Amino acid sequence: MAETLAASGLTVRQWDERFFDEYVRASRFARYYGTTENAVIHVKENLTKNKGDRITLALAHELSGAGVSGNTTLEGNEEALDTRSHAITVDVLRHAVMVTDWEEQKSAIGLRDAGKVRLKNWAMKRLRADIITALHAVNGVAYGSATEAEKDAWLADNADRVLFGASVSNNSGNDHSASLLNVDATADKLSPAMISLAKRLAQEASPAIRPVVVGEDEEWFVLFTGSRPFRDLRNHADMLSANRDAWTRGKDNPLFTGGDLIWDGVIVKEIPEIGTLGTVGASGAEVGAGFLCGAQAVGVAWAQRTRTATQDTDYKFRHGVAIQEIRGVEKLRFGTGAADTDNPVDNGVVTLYTAAAADA
Repeated sequence: MAETLAASGLTVRQWDERFFDEYVRASRFARYYGTTENAVIHVKENLTKNKGDRITLALAHELSGAGVSGNTTLEGNEEALDTRSHAITVDVLRHAVMVTDWEEQKSAIGLRDAGKVRLKNWAMKRLRADIITALHAVNGVAYGSATEAEKDAWLADNADRVLFGASVSNNSGNDHSASLLNVDATADKLSPAMISLAKRLAQEASPAIRPVVVGEDEEWFVLFTGSRPFRDLRNHADMLSANRDAWTRGKDNPLFTGGDLIWDGVIVKEIPEIGTLGTVGASGAEVGAGFLCGAQAVGVAWAQRTRTATQDTDYKFRHGVAIQEIRGVEKLRFGTGAADTDNPVDNGVVTLYTAAAADA
């Protein structure tokens, strides 16, 4: 006797897994996710197998000791690992859509497919927005909710990894709003020279911001920036010259594709949703934030991957499909003081404030 078996792609579990993978890939940050300390966005899923409301990510600073040489005894001259931790709190995230029989959704699987695109777009945008919010955050507080005192305290903690415009001297005594007033609409547009300066800040910060290592020794940073600073960089004479003379000629050149730009070991990626901070610069200049990221800049923790549920109402005429997951997103901050979490600083991010004028 022949038995009919459900295709694996139609089972609820397979649908949920496919939904999760597709929406995560579509969030514009996808290529920078990774499960190791060498990823810009460090992903952890420990709580999908264990109970708890937070996931702890670890950092081990580089060894700084000189070691021993010759006949010097190594025993007793070992160096203690300087390990740090950052706990990401997770929370439930849910949303749902409702469809009717008029949309010909007669089965649970058909119902899931009906809401798939709408829910996937919502989940994608929410994850992207949460990552942007985390990058903007000051000492764990959303930028838009932070007080001036909190912004000043964050700037004091991270003075060696924040750049206002084209010059380090634009930092006015760690006064955040006063420093923004030094960002000029003309002199402080995003430029190749500014990117190189931000990269040096990352390398010279204490502790230094680790680049992402590809292969054995190829080191990269990634700069996420809004559309207006990206426009200024793309139109800068040095960038135009580099793309024209050093890049592969033809249709794949960023001059034509509008794709990522590369300068001095930094990949520059346009994220339009980063937006601007408003007219907070010199003489009312509009200012945007950008984020030069190395390894472990952001942490994304999942305690429950996306799962779906359905519900029938109105005499089974209206059918709801919901998604639910448990996750958290935070900019990673590791302590620099004597104890684990003392004096935390942004671990993998140099924050740039640049001119972001609207198109004339």
